[in-house]
Amino acid sequence: MSTRDSLRIAVIGAGPAGIAAGYQLRQDGFENFTIFEKAPAAGGTWHLHTYPGLACDVWAHSYTFSWRPNPDWTANFVEQPEIEAYLQDCTREFGLEPKLELNTRIVSARWEDPGHWRLESEDGRSWDFDVVINAMGNQHTALWPEVPGRDSFAGDSWHATRWNHDVPLEGKKIVVVGSAASAVQIVPELAKVAGHLTVLQRTPNWIMPRGRVEYSERRRGWFRRFPPFLRATRWVQHFMMSFVHEAATIGHKRMDDFEKRAKKYIGSVITDPALREAVTPKSQYACKRGLVSDDFYPALLRDNVELVAEALSEVTPEGIVTASGRQIDADVIVYCTGYRILDFDRIDVRGREGVSLADSMASAPEAHKGIVAPGFPNFFFAVGPNGLVLSVPYFKTVERNVASIVSLLGKKQDSGVRSLEVKRSVHDAYNQWMGTQFPLYSWGSSSCNSYYQTAEGRAPFLFPGTYDQYDEFHEKLSLDEFDTEAA
Repeated sequence: MSTRDSLRIAVIGAGPAGIAAGYQLRQDGFENFTIFEKAPAAGGTWHLHTYPGLACDVWAHSYTFSWRPNPDWTANFVEQPEIEAYLQDCTREFGLEPKLELNTRIVSARWEDPGHWRLESEDGRSWDFDVVINAMGNQHTALWPEVPGRDSFAGDSWHATRWNHDVPLEGKKIVVVGSAASAVQIVPELAKVAGHLTVLQRTPNWIMPRGRVEYSERRRGWFRRFPPFLRATRWVQHFMMSFVHEAATIGHKRMDDFEKRAKKYIGSVITDPALREAVTPKSQYACKRGLVSDDFYPALLRDNVELVAEALSEVTPEGIVTASGRQIDADVIVYCTGYRILDFDRIDVRGREGVSLADSMASAPEAHKGIVAPGFPNFFFAVGPNGLVLSVPYFKTVERNVASIVSLLGKKQDSGVRSLEVKRSVHDAYNQWMGTQFPLYSWGSSSCNSYYQTAEGRAPFLFPGTYDQYDEFHEKLSLDEFDTEAA
């Protein structure tokens, strides 16, 4: 039997997933681990991104670790500074600060005999570990539009994921390319200061009113003094979020209900028939990510704002050209064009016999139960392909994933096993089953065109089912599903 202290574990990333992994490792008696983070502080996405209006589109009390509810949220939906502070508080309270290796970008991980991982950082340092947990988030690598002339623009431009706070925007002619998740938060803020703001929309999104309500000090006091009240609030928010599963199910009446509510919201705010038609989606609900906003549609009604329902065709030194050939001058261009999802080439990971993780995932972005892939022994995803459930908060699925990973590590040590590698037959059977489920959902349908799917039509992002189904799969996870190598 091997001890838990003897197992050397690397966690890559100190966002919510990395923090969850560190907490679960400590809970299960694993202390010999290091959390690598390229940034100077923990927080992941919520430290990296700082664009105007950045907020979580999930109810605040459900967007926390179950182990550490937060009674001090200032509203039912909260903004980036509060969430970053919460995650950094958790890092400290969970005793993870001594485990952090900050300002350290891991650039490669290689499986070497006699059975360990060699990690190398950008600055040339290297480490040996027995296990790697990949806890890097999926909202990191900017996705830029592939159009001619993008580098020719004479003004200032940037992607929303790397906001340039040094450029004054008051009175400027600003073009926002994109109208999805980041744009619906950024546009209302830019509309307040821009001389003129053009919003370029390729396709409209389903948007529900957010209904943001600030909490009084008295109410926050109730959350602090009466934990059952806080637990009840979390339960209600989780319950309401569970409706999203049915709303994404093709043929379910909940989808019709969500679409009618969204269209009613559009009609209540926008009276101009042409603008109303332009912002009304033609796709099924949840084909694209459902959004919430109280102020995006009102921002479009301002005199200094124009929605142009066209794709970007070209960038010129003076501005942009739309798909219809319209030229729009700009002082500043902001690209709200999303992220590369499941960007496994951020680190050069080489598994058994030198197989490349990036190449494997490019051809078949698949994992077993969202956490492991064949060819990569002792390598785990905190959130791998199809490792997220749409109808629960991110934290809940991440906690489920890391609990399974750490449980497997405990079984591995108790059994005196050096390495675990998921059996190809087990992996293939699980993914074949998922393939039969994708067409049941709007986001997995062949008629859907969104970031949920790859160019080849695969849907590698979400789990095609309920959280209870996902949880049941993980409850049954055992060493029998793995090829093992004795120590």
